Parts: sequence; structure tokens; C-alpha cells
Amino acid sequence: MYHASIEGVRQERHPDNPARTFIVYACPVGELAAQIERYYAVSRELCGPNAAHDYIPHCSLTGFFHDDLVAIPDYVEALDSALQRARPARPNPVLGIERVELREDFHGLLLGGTWLKALIADFARTVRAPTRRDALRLKDWLHLSLAYAFPSEQDSLLAKLAQELVDITAPVGWELRLYERDAQSAWICHARWQL
Repeated sequence: MYHASIEGVRQERHPDNPARTFIVYACPVGELAAQIERYYAVSRELCGPNAAHDYIPHCSLTGFFHDDLVAIPDYVEALDSALQRARPARPNPVLGIERVELREDFHGLLLGGTWLKALIADFARTVRAPTRRDALRLKDWLHLSLAYAFPSEQDSLLAKLAQELVDITAPVGWELRLYERDAQSAWICHARWQL
């Protein structure tokens, strides 16, 4: 059975309350997730921060979108319903790791997830959030970033660390999560489901 947890939702709308920033992620859990966290920590220690360190390990399923806090239950309900409809056709794994990509401007895991793309497309079609400020943009290129926007001289060390610390055959589960990024770039998870 799928379970969603909703934390800190205010039901009243305040006109002076600016729109909040939301996104839907698939996040790894388990041994692979621990390896990625270790990679983040070691790469930050040896090379300093890069753009990937501003985020939790994730695969973006939508782009950022903006809405009021009062709309959170609309998104939670729509994600839960889409997941329930998709559940009978759920493959194993829900996201397959195709390969490690080590380019001079991006290091990450390339993922395949037709089922998950269909689930998110169903969510986007069915969610009713009249206060949303912008369209839901669905992601076609599924990936998990290890490092990007780093100085070119760090490329070989970061690639070596990725090869040594991240085993793409390690056990991994995935969670579907609705996140808010606040004005201080902190991450608030409003709901999560085991995939």
C-alpha cells in the first residue's frame, strides 16, 4: 500500500503570501543512495561545492512550478491517484540505471523509466490546482546528477571518485516525492510514496 505524509500545510490563503516553488522528484533510497551521499560528501571535501551539492540526490520528474501553500493537498491527491492507477503495470525496477555518464561538464547516472514518465504525465493531466502560476513541465531526460558546473580541472578527479564510490549495480529503491524549495533554498518534503 502506498502512503503519503503531509507536513506543515496551511489551509488559509494570504494575499501577501508569495507563490512557493515546488517540484516532483524520484529519490533513491537504500545502498545506492548511501553511496551517492558519500560521493557528494567526499567530492565536496576534495573539490569544494559544485551545483549538484545544492540538491538532494534525485531524478527530476517535473520542472519547478509555483503555487500557494493551500494547493499542496491538490498535488498530493493527484500524485496519489496517478500512482494508484499506474500500480497494476508497475515494472521492476521502476527506474533502470542505463549507465554512468562522465562528460567534461556533467557527471551522473542516466536512467530509463517509461512507466514513471507515464505516471507523471497522468498526474499533470489530472491535477486541478487553479492557483498554480505556471504550466507543469515534464522531464524527458531522466538522470541523477553527481556533479555539474564544476571547474574543468576537477573533471578527472570527480570522474575517478564517481567510479570508485558509486556502484550502479548496488540495491536501490525509489520514492516519489513532492518538494518545496523555500526562499533560503532549503528543501521541504510535503509528501512521499514508495515506488
